[in-house]
Amino acid sequence: MPDRGQLELTWLGHSTSLISAGGTTFLTDPVLRNRIAHLRRHSRLPDISSRPEPDVVLISHHHLDHLDLPSLKLLGSGMRVIGPTGTGRALARAGFREVEEISEGQTIEVGEAAVRAVRAEHQGRRSPFHPESEAIGFVIDAGRPIYFAGDTDLFEGMEDEVGPVDLALLPVWGWGPAVGPGHLDPERAARATAALRPEIAVPIHWGTFFPVGLKRFAGHHLVVPPHEYQRLASAYAPDTEVRVLEPGSKLSVS
Repeated sequence: MPDRGQLELTWLGHSTSLISAGGTTFLTDPVLRNRIAHLRRHSRLPDISSRPEPDVVLISHHHLDHLDLPSLKLLGSGMRVIGPTGTGRALARAGFREVEEISEGQTIEVGEAAVRAVRAEHQGRRSPFHPESEAIGFVIDAGRPIYFAGDTDLFEGMEDEVGPVDLALLPVWGWGPAVGPGHLDPERAARATAALRPEIAVPIHWGTFFPVGLKRFAGHHLVVPPHEYQRLASAYAPDTEVRVLEPGSKLSVS
């Protein structure tokens, strides 16, 4: 196992993060444009050209706000992509050549890092007309384990499934005025933090996309969730440091 060392995280909005650890750079669930269907971006569009080129993309599930084909095409058809069952078929039709599928409990080596798929309590079907597909989270271990949850609800045994981690990227909201089953809200994310007990937790999946026309009436949902999560996590998991990042902000852990 690689030595514990420096890791860097740049949150680019929604579930998209650049993670550099153990000499490898990972890009999670890239959405790199201003609009997806009826959702409009309300944070600055990330400029990935000025950032480290990812070695591999991790896809947690096939929903449009997590597997975005136009964004992936910006990275080139030769980009290595790891995702749940069905990802290879979906991306092969779009011309991607380096796609690996992974299921819960499996591990893939990426450079000096081990990438393990873990359970996500979430329905991963792309649309009502697509077949059911798996949703997963990832634990990236290059000496300092990092948990990228993708989309998930709280589930029994989360701490055993995920295992000890130093950094947890936890969704705390979604892209609208409410979240339903299969998602974490600030309170459930705080309970997940208490179960996992990471050294540092970073709230993600908030403040980026919102349905066209709704910001005027419910725009506080773009701002409030991470701070509510931070408040609750300080009570549920006082030993965890919660770092609220703005899109494009970087966190370095030595």
